[in-house]
Amino acid sequence: MGVNSDPNQDGSDEQQRRSEIYTYEAPWHIYAMNWSVRKDKKYRLAIASLLEQYPNRVEIVQLDDSTGEIRSDPALSFDHPYPPTKLIFVPDKECQRPDLLASSSDFLRLWQISDSDGGRRVELKALLNANRNSEFSGPLTSFDWNEAEPRRIGTSSIDTTCTIWDIEKEVVDTQLIAHDKEVYDIAWGGVGVFASVSADGSVRVFDLRDKEHSTIIYESSEPDTPLVRLGWNKQDPRYMATIIMDSSKVVVLDIRFPTLPVVELQRHQASVNAIAWAPHSSCHICTAGDDSQALIWDLSSMGQPVEGGLDPILAYTAGAEIEQLQWSSSQPDWVAIAFSNKLQILRGYLKVSNVASMACVDSVSAESHLIRLKLLWKLHIHTISQNYV
Repeated sequence: MGVNSDPNQDGSDEQQRRSEIYTYEAPWHIYAMNWSVRKDKKYRLAIASLLEQYPNRVEIVQLDDSTGEIRSDPALSFDHPYPPTKLIFVPDKECQRPDLLASSSDFLRLWQISDSDGGRRVELKALLNANRNSEFSGPLTSFDWNEAEPRRIGTSSIDTTCTIWDIEKEVVDTQLIAHDKEVYDIAWGGVGVFASVSADGSVRVFDLRDKEHSTIIYESSEPDTPLVRLGWNKQDPRYMATIIMDSSKVVVLDIRFPTLPVVELQRHQASVNAIAWAPHSSCHICTAGDDSQALIWDLSSMGQPVEGGLDPILAYTAGAEIEQLQWSSSQPDWVAIAFSNKLQILRGYLKVSNVASMACVDSVSAESHLIRLKLLWKLHIHTISQNYV
């Protein structure tokens, strides 16, 4: 279901046109979400259910900007085993590769999307199991698709490993014991370099040219405090950001100066769930969490002392705890968020170029509700683990 934009009524027609919110209500709780980057598929996203059962669903939805509605195509919706922990469309803006969608849960799966005169459908192209000695595999917590080398996907798992796949050959390129405990997220920083975060509380960087060693960039100040999400700045790979489990702060790191954060973002009022670096700016990042807020930060002054800490420059308040956040790399004035059973795509409200006219950010006093998402996510991982044990 789509809704019309809700611009500032006192603004100009141009401002009204550029400030838009569109909402889609799914028939289930949304968790995994991703923007398509193909230039022939504007405003297309994939969303997935978070249901406490084996069968789950993935839908491919698209905004019709002429009507202001986000529509799901039943022909491009499909069943998925377990809730996907992540979805990513193939990083192929120029449409030179097959139209693929990858998903992670018990295994890494590649789905091929056909949207032609021959009919619209989604078919499973490959099921990739890194455990050659068993039909089961350690549940996958996350993965990342290498934009610089799209044949490579890296996955993270509760079995402490990170696995690098050559998806063209459908074989494991490298598998590393990356951490002492469960690995919760992975992010590429270049052709052969990736980083991961873990329940052991560390951020580690790996170079595939030297597979025997890794560099610890950061460790939680409190022992065994898990780090659950990682974002690597694609515009300036010196910087990355991570989320501490059940924490309202985001830690920003400079890999040239390990162990100490370059800045800590501390204006959320409840646990942070998602981070996304701006795809077109090296010094902007968006964060979202259980306080129902999506905040954009200007980090151009990080490293310099700021009395009272850094404040966000823009904010948007959603109708419930925000569990997922994605910044469109092909259309960088669009941000997508997911909360409860709603997908919202925002244009203008979180636009970096509007920084100069930013209004004060209202603080939201929201009680964290013990984080339904995290409880369900842990249950999901535990449920998949029954196949692994």
